[in-house]
Order: sequence, then structure tokens, then C-alpha cells
Amino acid sequence: MTHPTILAFDTSAAHCAAALLIDGNIVVSRRETMAKGQAERLMPMLHDVMEGQGCYWKDLDAVAVGIGPGNFTGIRIGVSAARGLALGLSKPAIGVSTFEALMNVNAPMGQITMAVPGPAGAFYLQSFHSGKANGDPRVQATLKPGEGWGVADVEVLVDPAYGSRAKGTETPLPSGVHHDDFARHAAHIAQIAARKLRHSDIGRPAPLYIKPADAAPSKTPPPVILP
Repeated sequence: MTHPTILAFDTSAAHCAAALLIDGNIVVSRRETMAKGQAERLMPMLHDVMEGQGCYWKDLDAVAVGIGPGNFTGIRIGVSAARGLALGLSKPAIGVSTFEALMNVNAPMGQITMAVPGPAGAFYLQSFHSGKANGDPRVQATLKPGEGWGVADVEVLVDPAYGSRAKGTETPLPSGVHHDDFARHAAHIAQIAARKLRHSDIGRPAPLYIKPADAAPSKTPPPVILP
């Protein structure tokens, strides 16, 4: 499929973002900052994005979704929506990680490590070599030099959607850290999904949590289920 029509969206951070790819071009890309309410806003935004371009659900070749890492609940909202749309439309759903989206903007030929700030000042990291993942994603408490990233051929890029949290950590971000333009995050997801669509083994999108949710189990006993 040379020029697919792909609707992409992401709710893995404090935002609701969507983009539409038609004939190899991003025709619209939208992002609204919000700490909560993504579940209620997502479908109306997708409708508006398509309607503004005269595109209908039947015109889509695939849907694409950001799978994280990021906000636990936000990731579940996006992935669930993508799976539901794929089932209803009988079209593939393609998952794209935040690391991959950042790589779409910064694709050096050497080694590079992507960093996305997580909860409690920690960072989610994944290394790439010539645009391909080099190892699994991992969690690191800080980005102090000498903790696995501060070598000459490694550059760390931090997603600015989480920048306020990163800048507020006790350990300042190193001078080698760069902040990428996150305004077109959904557009990058759509572009990567178009490349993945050329392969038949894309599978279903699955959340990329990396670590369990920071939530304590309920102290209230569950209700008794009658036979």
C-alpha cells in the first residue's frame, strides 16, 4: 500500500492529539493540552479532524495510536479506542511508541538514547542504533552523567510534553539533553504507522507501560459474586 490514509491519535500524555495522513502527506495535525478528560474528548476530536478534510471512516486504511510510555490511564484510553475502531472498521490498528515518534524527528545514523520523563522524577529510556531499537525500554532514576547515557556517542532527547516535570526534578537535566517539538506528535505516529503498514506482521497495539501503575490496591473487599 503506497499511499495509505491513516488516522493517528495519542492520549498517553497530558493531551489529546490527532493527525490525518492522506496520500503520504499530513493534512491536519491537532493537539489539545489537558490533564484529564481525554476519554470524552478523543472521539469528537477524531470526527472533527476527518470531517474538516472530507474524510470518512470508510476511507481509512488503518488507525494508529501512541502506546506510551506515559500516563497509565491515558495509554489505556488510546489503545482501547484504537482496538475498538479496528474491530468496527475491519482495518488494522498500529501501535507506535513515544520513543519511535521521537526517532521520526531525530534519526541519526549512530547510537542515540531517547528519554521520556516518568513519575517521581524518573525517566523511561530506550537506545537506538541507526534508527532501530537497541535493547528494551528501561526505567532510570535520574539522568546523571555516568549512569549509562553520558558517553560521547549517546544523545538524550526529552519529550517537552513532560518538560515541566523534568525541569522541576532535583537533578537538573544535563546540557546534552534536547527538547523536541511535541506539537506534531500524532503526525509522527501517522508517518511511522504508514511505514509499518507495509509489513504484514504489525499485530495489535499493546500498551507500553515499562513499569506497573503507581496505584495502591483497594482496601475495600470486592463484592460477592452470586452463582
